[in-house]
Amino acid sequence: MSNNSPLATGGEAVTVRVFSQRFSSTPRGARLARRLAEVQFERWGLGHRSGLSRTAALIVGELAANAVTHGRVPGRDFELVLSRTPGAVLRIEVSDARGELRPSTRPPVPDALAESGRGLLLVDALADRWEVVDRHPVGKTVRAELDLTARPPGPSGVTPPGGGATPAG
Repeated sequence: MSNNSPLATGGEAVTVRVFSQRFSSTPRGARLARRLAEVQFERWGLGHRSGLSRTAALIVGELAANAVTHGRVPGRDFELVLSRTPGAVLRIEVSDARGELRPSTRPPVPDALAESGRGLLLVDALADRWEVVDRHPVGKTVRAELDLTARPPGPSGVTPPGGGATPAG
């Protein structure tokens, strides 16, 4: 599902573009979420395989994988919501049904030999801000933001973070 909604900012109207989709809480659902996000970034003109779209797709992939791995409730989906305010911010939200399992906004550094545990470290390094918020009526949403003013779409490669990530809130 995709829609556009005008947002008034300082006297001028800005169109906020929104994409929302539910996915099965499976590894296949997480892969599909990342792929559809890449398609949506292209539709929004963020550049196919640009630094910005690659960075955003990596964040979507990590948050979706976490929702499937740690937030899965049998029979419940996870939801991806992308929103873009032109010239301002790209917001990525992944929601799941496990509100009682909230990740720390200061992820611990995993053991060097561990096979997992680095996803939120990547999100922390790549996003300008991220946070975990309650989802009503049940669950949680992990939200990450990329400032578009600090990260114009580039030709290729992963865009370096604009001043480093800090948890929101």
